[in-house]
Amino acid sequence: MPAGLTPVAIAVVLLGGYLLGSIPFGLIATRLGGAGDIRKVGSGNIGATNVLRTGRRDLALITLLGDGGKAAVAALLARFFIDRIAPGADPLAAASMAGAAAFLGHCFPVWLGFKGGKGVATFFGTLFAVAWPVGLLAGATWIAVAVIFRISSLGALAAAALAPLFALALHSGYPVVVMAVFLAVLIYIRHHENIARLLKGQEPKIGAKKAAEAAQAE
Repeated sequence: MPAGLTPVAIAVVLLGGYLLGSIPFGLIATRLGGAGDIRKVGSGNIGATNVLRTGRRDLALITLLGDGGKAAVAALLARFFIDRIAPGADPLAAASMAGAAAFLGHCFPVWLGFKGGKGVATFFGTLFAVAWPVGLLAGATWIAVAVIFRISSLGALAAAALAPLFALALHSGYPVVVMAVFLAVLIYIRHHENIARLLKGQEPKIGAKKAAEAAQAE
């Protein structure tokens, strides 16, 4: 078994991570916050970006922290408690598997008919919990690309593509590299519509809508 993980340990880590990742914080926050069903707003996505379209920044922040935090919690729990179910197992491998499972759960939650978010916040939460230097570099990449090109999705795609390379360059370990590749593939799958708009030059830029509304108001 990989990294000393028994079949039972692998099942517990993957199932636990998936179920934690499946918690739809965007849907919970908007319903409890009185903003209705987020699946009927904007793009219908349950992520923080779409929650922000309700005009409730507080709910968007809760969603952002929840989506990032659930993956981090899954990875950290696996790292610190793996010895109890598989003595001698590699904590890094367990954390990487749990983080990847949580990311999968966010993108395809069982509670919502496997229709979840695009996973950007969960992606960063996973990276920071499993290998924070990789998460830091990926976050810096996202910020730099988003600021330069004023396109949030482009920043996320660039960060996802470079994360495995960062993991390799920093010698973060084989489990982290494999996890980063897995996350990157899912990020690109979940952003296929954004990629199509980027190729056509139609992806909205950050602040473009507000600028248009301001111009109309003058």
